[in-house]
Amino acid sequence: MKHLTTAEIEKELNEVLESPTDDGVLNLIVRRPKENEREVLETGELDIEKGLVGDDWLTRDGNFDTQLTIMNSRIAALLAQDESRRELAGDQLFIDLNLTDENLPHGTRLAIGSAIIEITKQPHNGCKKFVERFGLDAMKFVNSPIGKQFHLRGIYARVIQSGAIRQGDTVKKI
Repeated sequence: MKHLTTAEIEKELNEVLESPTDDGVLNLIVRRPKENEREVLETGELDIEKGLVGDDWLTRDGNFDTQLTIMNSRIAALLAQDESRRELAGDQLFIDLNLTDENLPHGTRLAIGSAIIEITKQPHNGCKKFVERFGLDAMKFVNSPIGKQFHLRGIYARVIQSGAIRQGDTVKKI
């Protein structure tokens, strides 16, 4: 798979930045049972103590401020270039929603299905694996000033209320 150049990413950026500010959509749920393994789920269970049930977050990290990783589904689709590659980003929830600090400041709560999550202040950055999967230009772009402004690499959240989630669920600010 050819990786996109910075110019190619910039050309499509307006579509990404048009994500809704309210009433987003959960487009993809990905569980990571072990390092470098991904399971795309139609439905999932978010748990206050375990995060996404069946995900290895608790054994790998255990920091409640990084319990859930969220990426804008539009930028994930752009960088992946193929629907089957989106989960390689390493995030658990892919949401069509504006992830900026202005729209989702730290502490903002989101209702997804019967669960409630809260945005944390922990920064989420591209890494070596992101470069391998999507290219150096993609990693530099998501970590650039504009990438950080729009949280193109994503954001972290923690579970406030356990509950079931499903692809296609509305994501509402509360």
